[in-house]
Amino acid sequence: MTDASIGRIWMIGCGTMGGAMLRRWIDSGVVDARTVDVVNRSDRALPDGVRQARDLPDGALPDLVILAMKPQQLDEIAARFAGRIAGVPILLSILAGVEEDALANRFSADAIVRAMPNLPVAIGKGVVALDGAGTDVAARASVEQLMQPLGLVEWVAPAQFDAVTALAGSGPAFLYRFIDSLARAGVAQGLPADQAQRLALAMVEGAGLLAAAADVDPATLADRVASPGGSTRKGLDVLDADGALDNVLRDTIAAATRRNAEMAAAAR
Repeated sequence: MTDASIGRIWMIGCGTMGGAMLRRWIDSGVVDARTVDVVNRSDRALPDGVRQARDLPDGALPDLVILAMKPQQLDEIAARFAGRIAGVPILLSILAGVEEDALANRFSADAIVRAMPNLPVAIGKGVVALDGAGTDVAARASVEQLMQPLGLVEWVAPAQFDAVTALAGSGPAFLYRFIDSLARAGVAQGLPADQAQRLALAMVEGAGLLAAAADVDPATLADRVASPGGSTRKGLDVLDADGALDNVLRDTIAAATRRNAEMAAAAR
């Protein structure tokens, strides 16, 4: 590669997350569907032009191989394909809980990068955490350029990757649960279920956009919404009492972080 662009791509596995990334890359024009080969156990609905098979294609190595199967398939995939992809310029893994050393022990590549995307990458509003401690500047630039259309891209220290995975990677699921709970709380106060869900979704979308554009932190925004003695302040008093919301979210992120560490240990 003479610049930061990535040409040919092989994807090993292309499920929900891999498919979301691939569609966004193609829709944004950073990847040509005709340059992508996908290995799947069974055919999935993929963008037109993407080749799909049960095995890797013959011929020269691509610029990038992406590991996007289930983490539990790591050893199976290494046994099948490690020899075939040996020497690839960049190996990119989106396998939760699989550390760089575990990948290096199974695959030979000029550069190995871990990525942890979240599902909003499908609309270009995701978060992609990257870890490539031993990766050179050129490879880092290539990966970062590829990831830009997916949303916010952050390089993360290896020791922090499990926590970032829990916060940003698992975070959408936690937020979806919160939205659902918020809507059900509205139903408990007499709102029709479908209306409560519409209101909760629109509120979260608008509040999130405003928070992203604001010049103050979210805690300050919350206090601005809450007039002294008003209804919002009464609701915040419940969330703030004895650190109720902080405690439950701290426990939530800690549980997900611990599980990432457990998976990393198993993959070693």
